[in-house]
Amino acid sequence: MTLQARQGRISGDHYLETTPETALWGFLPNRTNRPALSVESGAVVTVDTLSHEGILEDQGRDPVAYLAGFGVKADEVLEDSRVFAASDIAHDYDDGPHVVTGPIAVAGAEPGDLLRVDVLDLAIRAPYGFISNRHGYGALPGEFPEGTVRREDAGVLDPAGYGSNIHFTDVTESGGVLYGNLRFGEGRGVRFPLRPFLGLMGVAIDTDEPVPSVPPGDHGGNMDVNELQAGSSLYLPVQTPGALFYAGDPHYAQGDGEVALTALEAPLRATLRLTVLKDAEARAAVGLVNAPFVETDTHWIPVGMDPDLNEAMKKAVRRAVSFLELTQGLPRATALAYLSAAGDFEVSQVVDAVKGVHCMIRKADFGA
Repeated sequence: MTLQARQGRISGDHYLETTPETALWGFLPNRTNRPALSVESGAVVTVDTLSHEGILEDQGRDPVAYLAGFGVKADEVLEDSRVFAASDIAHDYDDGPHVVTGPIAVAGAEPGDLLRVDVLDLAIRAPYGFISNRHGYGALPGEFPEGTVRREDAGVLDPAGYGSNIHFTDVTESGGVLYGNLRFGEGRGVRFPLRPFLGLMGVAIDTDEPVPSVPPGDHGGNMDVNELQAGSSLYLPVQTPGALFYAGDPHYAQGDGEVALTALEAPLRATLRLTVLKDAEARAAVGLVNAPFVETDTHWIPVGMDPDLNEAMKKAVRRAVSFLELTQGLPRATALAYLSAAGDFEVSQVVDAVKGVHCMIRKADFGA
């Protein structure tokens, strides 16, 4: 089940592997970054993304040795994760843990445009991942004991003494469905279906200053909206020429809130279509062009983000009202009434410094 870089099906017109030359660690691209790849609008790109779990400094920056503690064989470890961890690429956890692949320049993209990112396919690259609660973060910092929870057939609790609350999570298949398994006690466990998505997709910010990877914003970034699965679309307001799109923080599953600190962190092969929308076409798609917006087959999903969760909620409500006014013709008061009766406002995540709320608006209610 291990999907090594450059192996297996690569369906994009272009392919981008994660290497020290094509990725940043802990930072997002800004306007000064040179593209790792340049494509035309409408191009389909396949990106092999890496998870940061298993390669971080407090895990030894050696995925073969670290994963061996969970019973993972060397040939089940991704070669690109080995190369990346062993490189001299600079990293400081305080800036951010994420491996960010890109940027990708899209021809014709200019500030004021929208970049539409269609998520065409997400393939898992390894039969395991990690869920982490550590470093004093998460919704309940300091309330859970430190200690690494290892697969029960791989030895005793925390034999290597990494001092982190990390749950190894293996992937199994049943009835054509992939599941993540959290095991505890003797022969006990709980399983949940995988719903893969990229927690981090965005465009470069118009600045020369370094941009840490953790907080999301109007550029997108580390939004952790779990609706961004295969078949969804993300609309991002372009800030710099070429848009300079990037992706990372792959997840196999995440509950709304992401309360421990991380989701089920694990590597994905993502196939994405990147399309530039301009002027009336952009406004018709989302009604506004100054904030990220998500669309699925069944829902329109405005997003609000702010360090204060209450303010994030207010921003999500305002953007949902504006969307319904500008694209569906509802008076603002009617839009607010509809949202109160039928819109679902969900907490995307509360662990990324800037918190997120996304609103689920059913297309069927509007005959769409």
